[in-house]
Amino acid sequence: MDETEFWELVDAAREAAEGDPEDQADLLVDRLLALDPEMVLDFARHFEARFNRAYTWDLWGAAWILLDGVSDDAFDSFRCWLIGQGREVYEGGVHDPDSLADLLADFDEEIDGDGEELGYAADEAYEQLTGTVAPDLGIPPATSEPLGAPVDLESDRVLAERYPKLWERFRG
Repeated sequence: MDETEFWELVDAAREAAEGDPEDQADLLVDRLLALDPEMVLDFARHFEARFNRAYTWDLWGAAWILLDGVSDDAFDSFRCWLIGQGREVYEGGVHDPDSLADLLADFDEEIDGDGEELGYAADEAYEQLTGTVAPDLGIPPATSEPLGAPVDLESDRVLAERYPKLWERFRG
């Protein structure tokens, strides 16, 4: 599976789910079940690599603004959700987290930002296809700390200065 096929699966599930992350995860599992187990593992590798790449302080600050505070676990769920938003939103958000103010059409804290189930879709599909737990994906694990310079997440002033567009749109 190449990167384009990965994003096509993500996009097709998101569009069919009409933006509901839980429905998107269920639909993604259904689509993955149509593939052979090795393709499912390829999908999992693409997902995990993007999940790890998004483990940055800059993105954590953006998630903090969008969700009005984010724990470690909630940031994991946010990164899964971000992948679920598709290539343009994901790449834009990772490259320039403040650009999420322009890339997100709308954002509902009750629904958006929590894509935990998306993170399990490939594992679930693989297990249903093979009857066994997915093997190690063979990709480097995420760093123990987010990449980049730490952000003072408790300081409204710091957040407003570092993410002016997000602050204006979602907290201003």
